Amino acid sequence: MHRFLQKAARAFTAMAVATGMFALPVASAYAAAWQPNEDDALLFDVRVGQWRVGDGVRGYQTDSGVCVDLADVIIAFDLPLRLDKKSRRATGWLFEESRTFTLDRESRLVQIMNKTSAVAENDVRDVPEGWCVDTKTLATWLNVNIKSDLSNALLIISADRKLPFELAEERKSRAGKVRPQKEFDLSSLPQARDPYKMFRTPSIDVVASVGAAHDKQVGRRIEARYEIYASGEIAGASFDARLSSDDRGIAENLRVRAYRTDPNGALLGPLKATHWALGDVATNVTPLGIQTTAGRGAYVTNRPLNRPDSFDRTVFRGELPNGWDAELYRNEQLIGYVQSRGDGRYEFLDVQLFYGQNRFEIVLYGPQGQIRRDVKMIPVGLGSIPPRETYYWAAVQDSGRDLINLDSVDPSDFLGVRGGFGLERGLDPKTSVAASLFTSVLRGNRKYYLEGSVRRAIGPTLVELASAANLVGGYAVRGQLLAQVGETLVSGESAWLLGGYESERYDRDVRHFNSLSVDHSLRFGRHYLPLRAELRYIDRTDGGHRLEAESRLSFNIKKINSSIELEWVKDYSPFGGGPETRLDTSLRLSGRIGGLRLRGEATLGLMGDRGFRESKITGEWRAGETSDWKVEAGYSNSDSRGRLALGHTRRFRHFGLTGQLEVASDGSVAAGVNLAFSIGPDPHKGGMRFASEKLASAGQAFAVVFHDENADGKRQAGETVQKEVELTAGLSARGPPTDAQGRTVIDGLQPYEPVLIGIDASTLPDPFVQPATGGVVVTPRPGIPVIIELPLVSAGEISGNLQREGGRILNGVDIELVDRNGRVVKTTRSEYDGFFLFEFVPYGRYSLRITALSANVVGVEMALPKVAELGKNSGSIDLGIVTARAAQRVAGLAPPAQGP
Repeated sequence: MHRFLQKAARAFTAMAVATGMFALPVASAYAAAWQPNEDDALLFDVRVGQWRVGDGVRGYQTDSGVCVDLADVIIAFDLPLRLDKKSRRATGWLFEESRTFTLDRESRLVQIMNKTSAVAENDVRDVPEGWCVDTKTLATWLNVNIKSDLSNALLIISADRKLPFELAEERKSRAGKVRPQKEFDLSSLPQARDPYKMFRTPSIDVVASVGAAHDKQVGRRIEARYEIYASGEIAGASFDARLSSDDRGIAENLRVRAYRTDPNGALLGPLKATHWALGDVATNVTPLGIQTTAGRGAYVTNRPLNRPDSFDRTVFRGELPNGWDAELYRNEQLIGYVQSRGDGRYEFLDVQLFYGQNRFEIVLYGPQGQIRRDVKMIPVGLGSIPPRETYYWAAVQDSGRDLINLDSVDPSDFLGVRGGFGLERGLDPKTSVAASLFTSVLRGNRKYYLEGSVRRAIGPTLVELASAANLVGGYAVRGQLLAQVGETLVSGESAWLLGGYESERYDRDVRHFNSLSVDHSLRFGRHYLPLRAELRYIDRTDGGHRLEAESRLSFNIKKINSSIELEWVKDYSPFGGGPETRLDTSLRLSGRIGGLRLRGEATLGLMGDRGFRESKITGEWRAGETSDWKVEAGYSNSDSRGRLALGHTRRFRHFGLTGQLEVASDGSVAAGVNLAFSIGPDPHKGGMRFASEKLASAGQAFAVVFHDENADGKRQAGETVQKEVELTAGLSARGPPTDAQGRTVIDGLQPYEPVLIGIDASTLPDPFVQPATGGVVVTPRPGIPVIIELPLVSAGEISGNLQREGGRILNGVDIELVDRNGRVVKTTRSEYDGFFLFEFVPYGRYSLRITALSANVVGVEMALPKVAELGKNSGSIDLGIVTARAAQRVAGLAPPAQGP
C-alpha cells in the first residue's frame, strides 16, 4: 500500500508537470467534483529536522495540493486540541498556551489568539477519516513551514524556533535508551528501595546575612540573621527542623517535625495512612467551622496528598527562607505573591478552585538567583471521592506555637489547643458525604463544632450542602456550587449563621453571606481576555449590610503575565451615614523580556482613600553561567520614600554569595551580604559534601555506572566502571558526567515524586555497549541520598524481512521490539524490500509487533510470530522471513486498504 501510494503520487506529479498542470476552467470543475478515494490516499512520515514525530499522518492528494488528517496531526504533534465533530468545532492552543485556537466550521472562521480569519472551502475537507486540512493552511495555523515530499511519503516540518515536540524529541534522544518511546507505567520498571533507618545524617541548608543601614527614620543599625534548615531520618521516620534568629543573630525559634509520607497509603498498618506528622503540623479546614493553622501537635490522614480540604478552595503552605519570595499561578495566570516574612513560611490561603482540572504552580525565587517550581494538579468534579472509599483525618495542635520557642513571644499569637477528626465517604460515582467534629478557641472562648455535608455531581455542576452546629450555641447552613456553563466557570455560595453562631470561617457579626463569581474569556473585537468577577453580599447582625465586588483582568503581552484587579466595598449602616465607599486597584506582572526576568506590582485608591500607595518592580538577568544581577525599584506613599537596590550574585561550587546596595530618596542607605550553602552526606566518598544547591529540601540520587559482565544486575568485584557518562532524571533533569570511579550525583529532585534515573546512551563511547535496563525508579525523600547502580551490557542487532501472508512484501511499516516485561525498547520501519533492522539492542529476549496505526492501514494483526534472544553466542540475529497474519474482519464492513 505504502509503495503503491508513493508510485501514484510520483505519477500524478510527473503528469502535472508534463502537461503544464491543468487549465483554470478544468481545475475549477475538478475542484467542485473532487471526492476522497483510495487512489489519492497517503500515509506520511512526519519529520522535524532529524527527528521522526508520531506514528504517521494520513492524508490525501487533492486538486489543490495535499491535505492531512487533523486528528492524526493532533496526536503526532501532541497538540492540546479538542475536536468536537458534533458541533464541528476545534478548540485548544498551539504549541504555546497563550496561542489559543478556535476553529468553527459552521461559521467558517478560525481564531488564533486575537486574530480571526475566514476558512476557505478547500482549507478543511470532510473525508472518511475525519477532517482533512490543507497543508498550506495548517502551516499558517501552526506558524511553521510544511513541505510534502510525495516521492518519499514525508511531511517535513521546519520553523524559525525550536518547537515543543522537537525539544521533547531532543530530550528523548538524550535519554534514548533510558526509556521507551511510548508512555509507560513507572511502577513496571525496577524500583530503588530505600528503607527508613534508625538515624541518617541530615542534610543542612544554611542562609546567613549581615547588613548595615543608615536610615533617616529609625537611625543607624546593624543586622545579622541566620536560618538553618535540616532534614534527615530518625527512628524510622523523616524529620525536618528549622532554627532561625532575630536581627541580632540570637536564636529565636526552633521548629521540628517527624513525619512519614506514602502516596500508596501503606502507613500505620490498618490505618492505611498516606501521611502522619508529629511536631510542627498544619490542620485541615472545615466548611463552616475552622481555618487551617500551624503549630505544634500531631496529624494523620489517608487522604490523597493533593486533595483539597474544602469544597471550592484550597491552601498552599511551605518553607520560604529569609530573602526568598513566592508566586502562585493558577492555570498559567498569576494570582498571588508573597515575600519572606521572618517565620520561614509562605501561605496562600483560600485559593479558589474551578470546576474541572486546576493546575497550580508555586514558583520560589531565592536571593542567589535560585528558582524552585512545584506543580500541583487538583481535579474538581465527578469522581472526586471514589465510590466505597473512605477518607479520614485527625489532628491535635497547640496553634501558633513552634515546638520550641527560644525567645519571648507575644501570647496573643497563640490560639490555644485545638483538635478533632473528620470522615469522607464516596457513595456512588456522583455522590459523597462528609462529617467532622472539632474543638478550638475563638476569642478566648472554647467552641465545639459538629459538621456534616453532602456533595453531588449533576452534569457539569458540583453541588455541596453543609450544616454545622456549635455545641456551645448556634448553628449554620451553607450551599455551594461549582459549574461549567459552556466556556464559563461559575462559583456560588450562600450561608446562614443563626442563633449566635460564630466561627473562624466568618466574621463574628455576619448573619448571612452570599457570593457569586464568574470566570470567562471576554471578546473585544479580535481580542480575548480572561476576566474574573465576584460579587459578595454580607448581612450583619446589627441590621447593616455590606456589598463587595472584585474583578481581575488577565492578559499576556510578549511573555509578560499581567493582571489588573479592582476591589469595591460599600457599607450600609442601620443608623445612617457610614464609611465612605472604597475602590482600590492593583497591577501585577511577571514574565521575561529576552534575558530579563521582570516581577512587579502597584496599588492605588480610586475612591475613599484616594491616591497612589506603593509600587515595586524587580528585574533579574544572568551575566554568565555563575553570576546574576538584580535591580529593584519601589516607592511607598505612606512614608513618601522611593528606594533603589542593586544586587549581584555569584555562585561558586560549594556556596552562593550575594551583595546588595540600597539607597532611598530621603538619603537613607543600606548594604548587606547574603551567604547560602548546603551540607550533606556523601555516600560515595564518605564524610560530608558542600554544595550551592539546596540539599535539605530536595531529593538526591547517587549512582554508579558499571559493566555487568554476568548480566545479573548487581555489581561484583572485578566488574569495571564507566567514566564520562551522563545520567538523566525524567525528561529534563541531568547530572554531571561520571568520574573515574563511575560515580555521579543528581541533586534537586522533587520529594515523593517517582522519577526514572537512567543512562544517557548517547554519551556512551561504544554503541555496542548499552544500558541493561530502562533505568531505575527512585522516590526521593528530602535530604536523603538514594544510592543506585546502573548496569551496562553488550549489545547486538536483530534483522529480518517483513511480508504478509501470501508472500507480498510489507514496506514502510513500523515495527516495535518488546522486552520480557512488555516494554517497547526500540522502533524501526521496514524498507522498500521489507528489510528491517534493530541496532544496538542490549542482550536479552525480545518479541516483535507492528504498531497499531501501521497494522490498521495495511490490514494485518499487530503480533508477529518471531522471538529473538541476543547473547554472547548470538550477538547478531537474522530472523529471515517474518510473516504478518491478515487481520480478522467483521462481516459487512469494507476491508482495509491492501499493501503492495
